[in-house]
Amino acid sequence: MANLKNILTKVHIWRYKHISERQFVYVLSILVGFLAGVVTLILKKLTHFFQAILEGNIIKEYSSSLYFIFPIIGLLLVFLIKRYVIKKEIGHGISTTLYAISKRSGIIENYKMYASLITAPITVGFGGSVGLQGPAVSTGAALGSYVSRIFHMNTKTRMLLIGCASAGAMSSMFKAPVAAILFAVEIFSLDLAFVSLVPLLLASVSAIVTSYFFTETSALFHFQLQDAFEIKDLAFYTMLGIATGAASVYFSKMYFAITRFFERFTSPLKKWIVAALAIGAMLFLIPPLYGEGYGLINNLLKGDAISAVAGIPFATDLNNVWMLIAMLVLVGVFKAIAMTTTFAAGGVGGVFIPTLFMGSVLGNVMAKIINQFGFQVSETNFTLIGMTGLMAGVLHAPLTAIFLIAEITGGYDLFVPLMLVAAISYAFTKYFVSNSIYTVALAKRGELITHNKDKHVLMMLQLEKIIETNFVAVCPEMTLGSLLKEAVSKSNRNIFPVVDEASQFLGIVLLDDIRAIMFDQELYDTVAVSAVMKSAPAIIFHDDSIEKVMQKFKESGAWNLPVVTHGTYAGFISKSKLLTAYRNKLIAVTS
Repeated sequence: MANLKNILTKVHIWRYKHISERQFVYVLSILVGFLAGVVTLILKKLTHFFQAILEGNIIKEYSSSLYFIFPIIGLLLVFLIKRYVIKKEIGHGISTTLYAISKRSGIIENYKMYASLITAPITVGFGGSVGLQGPAVSTGAALGSYVSRIFHMNTKTRMLLIGCASAGAMSSMFKAPVAAILFAVEIFSLDLAFVSLVPLLLASVSAIVTSYFFTETSALFHFQLQDAFEIKDLAFYTMLGIATGAASVYFSKMYFAITRFFERFTSPLKKWIVAALAIGAMLFLIPPLYGEGYGLINNLLKGDAISAVAGIPFATDLNNVWMLIAMLVLVGVFKAIAMTTTFAAGGVGGVFIPTLFMGSVLGNVMAKIINQFGFQVSETNFTLIGMTGLMAGVLHAPLTAIFLIAEITGGYDLFVPLMLVAAISYAFTKYFVSNSIYTVALAKRGELITHNKDKHVLMMLQLEKIIETNFVAVCPEMTLGSLLKEAVSKSNRNIFPVVDEASQFLGIVLLDDIRAIMFDQELYDTVAVSAVMKSAPAIIFHDDSIEKVMQKFKESGAWNLPVVTHGTYAGFISKSKLLTAYRNKLIAVTS
């Protein structure tokens, strides 16, 4: 540990002597990109290791009924690791990263550098129906936050390095560096200015070079564009955009509904039992839901839909195109259910890949139905563009969706339908679902960062740091004389909170309200505080968002508002101190 400190000290001395702050940020962005690339590779290799052992040998040699057993075993291992080894909640990767950016100045707990790295491969490798992109991003983001802290970088640079790590994870996962940069910009609301663009580029390139170094040029999706876009298909792509928008609404609503259902369980063990049995049953009945689902996507891209849904026990005649379509619809519909149930059982994973899975199924089904009615469209193109539509709708990231698929295809021949479907799907979904799966919980609490700089800075303010407690509290039974003697004479404030014996907040007494009677000694023993106190709008700590606090100041016209925690008085927040904190944070973020 001492050696590490000595090395860091020497690095700091060299840095200050030889390179500028901006150049050092470039160096750190390359480092963070490399770390994100390595983390992503480890996640993929561990997951494939578990899958190769279980799915490759044991299931084939024994019985497909193990599709029911393996996910339960994997989720039990994750449950035990989280409870007895990590002993902390891991949370959904991108959502927790967004929270750290908005409310913790980008400071992410150190245990998140390894928590998902351990649990996500077990979840997915044993069959959990989730993806690895979320864990890769959250682990990379935690590393980016850690790197920024050990090199004493400011808040703005810390945010940028978290974005660099996210871009690096995306770039390494899909070998799509441009889409990776857009992902960091869209999801984490980074400013796409030159000062941030260069580090994002460096991190993205660093990660993809790392990925190429260890895995050569192998890609997750094996696709070669064969059918060019034809203008006559424009109406069908419009229909696909509407369909993917509707499917995105279904995906999101199903996620929210199942999540609310499992939140009713007060016992973590009962919740795990119900969810684990449910996901085990689903995978037994619908084996294509097992794991991330890259096999199904690649089979659809190759035009082999029969292999994509092979293994479903009640699929009788897959050579019948309508039976094949029915099985694909079944798989697509249950993907959102299986994914959310995996999360409910404590599984660690991401949402990104399941959206690609469902989108590929929907696109392929649409193409098959259109072709059955005598028209001729490309099933592989529809499969790809269906992925774009679901990504744009569910994740609220249309630019990421467009450029990811464009880079996967190795060109921009499908750019027009990509843009059309992404735009329609995003607009359709946004009308019914205001926030994405990543951001809905934060948005409800008013903690969601946006590209609006004012709102972004407001979200980052920490109310607990600006609460003032040097106010003298009084009780309602106190007389006017006692109020003057024990409170007014001992305070340099002109406002006094009124509380009961349990410190429950009741109201306030303003010095202006008693000024006319404070020198009338005949009233000292006859007038009680309860007679002169008034109600006041209170800030509900941990419940009121910063925007709601500002609204309360505006509506009340007050310069000081009381802060209440579960009904108990905690102090006051002054408008002047709040605005000063905002100004200081704005300088720190934008400097």
